[in-house]
Amino acid sequence: MSRRRSQLAKTQVRLVKRHNTACASRDAKRIQQKSRRTHVGHSTLREPFSPPEDWHEPHGEGGDYKVVVQEPGYGYQHVVTPSEVRARLSELPASFLSDLEVVQLSRITRKKQSFPCYGMQWGSTLYLYPLEESLVECFTKPPQPTFINEARMYGGRWHQDGESWTLEWTAEAIRDFYLNNILIHELGHLLDDRNTSYVDRERYAEWFAVQYGYRASGGIDSRRPQRRVTRRHHKC
Repeated sequence: MSRRRSQLAKTQVRLVKRHNTACASRDAKRIQQKSRRTHVGHSTLREPFSPPEDWHEPHGEGGDYKVVVQEPGYGYQHVVTPSEVRARLSELPASFLSDLEVVQLSRITRKKQSFPCYGMQWGSTLYLYPLEESLVECFTKPPQPTFINEARMYGGRWHQDGESWTLEWTAEAIRDFYLNNILIHELGHLLDDRNTSYVDRERYAEWFAVQYGYRASGGIDSRRPQRRVTRRHHKC
């Protein structure tokens, strides 16, 4: 049994302080986090601090992984499709996928709205969560600089109005963010059978996402706005 299998209790949750604009007034009294962060839980994770989820117990038999799609929830949408997930993962070395059993496009619930995240790894499963249909995320406290820069790397646009911040995505940018950052980051957690501390595991997953996600998909050069070229014709 691999060391990773012996550490199935490790859960990495990518958190971001996201607030559903449609529920802003209803959730105004809710305690808000400052920004996205990662949380470490356990595989016996059916605890009060964690949102309800369909936990897929690892079977350890190998073979091809499956993609499970749940209804995203009212006011939300999945920003990637199963075929897009499979296509992106197929670009990675096959050995990276040997322990992957499930990729789930999860639903959003009222409880999850107070515990928002983009993605999560538990056991041999990667979870990807939906985003608001407006593709606009609202922050009541300043996001951390690292997250501001990370979102900008993938085309997210920030706007500040006093103490309130919004993050706007295009369909193309958020798809890029999920396929080449969130998905690859969570896979990095699955593959990390060396680190045990939260800081070290998160550092490895961030490196993995940059190396096999951002850079492998073209880095900054592929994400620069395309300048329109006007050709001038001279009369003879």
